Amino acid sequence: MKLNTNSNTYIIIYSTILVVIVAFLLAFVFQALKPMQDANVALDVKKQILYSLNIRGLDGAEAEAKYKEVVKSEEKAGDQLYYVCDIKGEKKYVFPLKGMGLWGGISAFVSVNDDLNTIYGAYFNHESETAGLGAEIKDSQEWQEKFQGKKIFSEDGKVAVAVVKKVENKDSEVDCVTGATLTSNGVSDMLRDGLKPYIDAIRK
Repeated sequence: MKLNTNSNTYIIIYSTILVVIVAFLLAFVFQALKPMQDANVALDVKKQILYSLNIRGLDGAEAEAKYKEVVKSEEKAGDQLYYVCDIKGEKKYVFPLKGMGLWGGISAFVSVNDDLNTIYGAYFNHESETAGLGAEIKDSQEWQEKFQGKKIFSEDGKVAVAVVKKVENKDSEVDCVTGATLTSNGVSDMLRDGLKPYIDAIRK
């Protein structure tokens, strides 16, 4: 019996078989690549933690080795993970933070000195901020370095670190990214709301 390749039945069966084969192949490729993808994600997180500790410019193997050298333990404050590190004999804490920018999520790793009040370094990331504007929180190392040495708390114990349009308190404030007020506000909110719970938990 000769198949009628122009019939609706043939077309439906052929399409179904083709979809099943393609789905199987995609699933196979995904599973085969997943360990490599997971390893790349884990390495990227380690590099971001190192960036927050002012350690940059390392390739994959170098970053893995440096991470093992400086990150001494992973701890929890409630359900939030943070990292205890050693830089040239000095204890540093690295806190992961999450917030909202103009178009989507933003995140950061912020390292803090053992006094739990002085920022040692910071690295910011984003999901979809505007290139050349809000995306500068990630792309501008110079802007990130402005956070080094900033005080988190004022003398009365309130969170003072902030991103502002006009810096009035040089000890705690950083200039906002030009043309990216809402993204800068998101960074400021993330720092204000995210750092204190970690520090309060460690001080207890």
